[in-house]
Amino acid sequence: MAAGYVEILRTRHATRLLAGTLVGRLPNATAAIAIVLFIRAEGGTYSLAGALAAVYGVANAIGQPLLGRLVDLHGQPRVQLPAALLSGLGMALFAFTGPDQLALAYVAVAAAGLFTPPLEGGLRALWPSVLGKEEQVHTAYAMDAIAQEVMFTVGPLLVTGCVALWSERAALLVVNAVGVLGALSVVVSRPSRAWRSEPREAHWLGALRSRGLLALLGAFLFIGMALGSITVAGVSYADGNGGDAVYGWMMAALGLGALVGGAVYGARQWSGVPEKRLSVLVALLAVCYWPLTLTPGAVAMTALAALAGVFLAPALACAFIIVDRHAPRGTVTEAFSWLVTTFTVGASLGTAAAGPVVEWGGTAWGFAVPGLAGAAASVVLLATARVLVVAGESGVVAGSSENDRNGAAEPGFSAPHQA
Repeated sequence: MAAGYVEILRTRHATRLLAGTLVGRLPNATAAIAIVLFIRAEGGTYSLAGALAAVYGVANAIGQPLLGRLVDLHGQPRVQLPAALLSGLGMALFAFTGPDQLALAYVAVAAAGLFTPPLEGGLRALWPSVLGKEEQVHTAYAMDAIAQEVMFTVGPLLVTGCVALWSERAALLVVNAVGVLGALSVVVSRPSRAWRSEPREAHWLGALRSRGLLALLGAFLFIGMALGSITVAGVSYADGNGGDAVYGWMMAALGLGALVGGAVYGARQWSGVPEKRLSVLVALLAVCYWPLTLTPGAVAMTALAALAGVFLAPALACAFIIVDRHAPRGTVTEAFSWLVTTFTVGASLGTAAAGPVVEWGGTAWGFAVPGLAGAAASVVLLATARVLVVAGESGVVAGSSENDRNGAAEPGFSAPHQA
């Protein structure tokens, strides 16, 4: 199973790009917890901390596709590095002003979120030019999904470690400085400097003029809602079943399930069009959310949380392939950034929805929210199946050689004409 991943990591530039992207994304992965810890240390309320974290999240959701479009137009180094510097400076300003100058704090946090560089979409745009075979690109997408789970698990530990060693302010500064170094490592690499998007048709909608991409984003809005709601329902469950330690184990199990599922998925070459495969994966993902409503004891609940995560990374990896196939020519970074934005917005909506549901119906009903959201994602994919498959097979909006320079076997993956 590991052979395919090892082969990719041995490819020139691959390890550097993957590691640099993960390190560069640490500020984004840890922003919410770092902001909350800092505000509480400065004497602010949880309401203020939550509001500032929400401002960061909204600004980040707005900035990702906008910066992704700029990357497609002007290349990676000219956009990614200035954005990383501005984001880091915004968070540094917030660290030194704190809640005492509230208006400035909101502006600084908004700037940090808005200018977060679209490293995630940028890496996926680079994989085809770095790797030699289409199947390697697909495996790299799976590895990318796995690495995300690692980052979102390790990132909060790094923040709390910095807090224990130094202070909450130092955690903000250190994590964002490291993030800038990660972005720098990516943009000075040869693949990043050499990468250029294919010529694109001028259109104000950009990547969003692809109907197939819109269908995919609609589904992943609900998948994001499922994940966001699990975090709230998990807190409610832990409050009555062992406290923070149980919550930590549940979230770790969710990530472990995704790691295992992604590793198994990426180790195999799959036949057939990815659009149909995604429908199956999302349906299985939705089914695995429902056992959480049983709310058994802590050990069994942790096992159910691991089961709930198994099909997440495979669904993400498959979605990356579909984005590649459906992104209009010259919009691949923007298209991947829209997926990030949609997922983030969905998670925020899920968090907001689960709170009142838990207060109204209890923990079990709280865990019904991810089940319903997963089912809604599955319905969206079924309802738009014709749009997804037809667009992917016809190549009307599929990526060109920019997305697969080696002649993909799947129809539409390397369509040469412009959207």
